[in-house]
Amino acid sequence: MNRQRISSGSTFEEQIGYSRAVVAGDWVFVSGTTGFDYTTMTIKDDVVEQTEQCFRNIQAALQLAGASLDDVVRVNYVLPDASLFEACWPVLRKHLGRARPAAMVITAGLLDARMKIEIEVTALRSR
Repeated sequence: MNRQRISSGSTFEEQIGYSRAVVAGDWVFVSGTTGFDYTTMTIKDDVVEQTEQCFRNIQAALQLAGASLDDVVRVNYVLPDASLFEACWPVLRKHLGRARPAAMVITAGLLDARMKIEIEVTALRSR
């Protein structure tokens, strides 16, 4: 099976050695995505703003893969502070409310203390 690798242009991808997303057949696997604006490599302090940016980053990768947020079948959320998760719910519903993927929330430290959320999705492209 051929694989298509998708890059966002983030310096993290080159430094660490991974792809923003990998397409394998009709499956699209989007790496854990944080609230960094990859064009400027900046990040806002607010968890809700970071969540919106996560979805902008994810949506861009899915679009390059020929998919959309409506194709998402699995999502994993990672937050260092579980008490911040509820503030994100309206953003999650806005972006994934139609897809309603299977979901998991994990509380764990992230690589950069400025990061308040990381989101990973798996999508199955519509035909």
